[in-house]
Amino acid sequence: MMTENILDGRNTDSIVRIRGLEKTYITSSEKLTILKNLDMDVPRGSKCVIVGQSGSGKSTLLNIVGGLDFATAGTVDVDGKIVSSMSEDDLTSYRQKFLGLVFQFHYLLKDFTALENIFLPAYMAGVPKKEAMDRAKSLLSDVGLENRAKHLPSQLSGGERQRVAVARCLVNSPELILADEPTGNLDPANASLIGELLFTLVDSHKKTLILVTHDMSLASQGDVRFFLKDGSISREGQ
Repeated sequence: MMTENILDGRNTDSIVRIRGLEKTYITSSEKLTILKNLDMDVPRGSKCVIVGQSGSGKSTLLNIVGGLDFATAGTVDVDGKIVSSMSEDDLTSYRQKFLGLVFQFHYLLKDFTALENIFLPAYMAGVPKKEAMDRAKSLLSDVGLENRAKHLPSQLSGGERQRVAVARCLVNSPELILADEPTGNLDPANASLIGELLFTLVDSHKKTLILVTHDMSLASQGDVRFFLKDGSISREGQ
């Protein structure tokens, strides 16, 4: 089982350290390398943006950091823990308590209200019911939807559903937020709102953000920017 304090052995400068990362897919007809000998450091407390065209490997990279996929070679060290060396129980705890995940699709549970969708991850992680509900109500207020608490996802607009998803990703007070094209399904007005909201909440809750996007206006709000092209990554200013 994972130790109670996942922060033991952490690097105080970088929350994520990637070295020599490669990801290759092999089929009966071809061998396709998506990520090539990639090195990357994400400063603790930063709003890090990874920019690249569709198919450049952005989501693959984020999934490897999140323990949802595994590299062919190289290491991903998140706060002193090598993700590929974690047991299944450790990975579950890592994703449940250390990470906050936001995707292009909101993945809200259709039969639960906006408030319940935020509440449930905390309650399922063992947070006492009252505390979990208090957290959910506070976060729903943070995203400006306290008056939509009892609405089902089907009764919310696309922008409102994504705001609930942003609130949900913070309910377990994760150290690291991973956001995969969180504005990709939204119109320009809602995309701008969600982007600004996400960056504001990451700042106010003192978290680290890794966001992947092909939207340069969204990317401009990050304080650390990486560019992924042809499987290789470079940091702006280096």
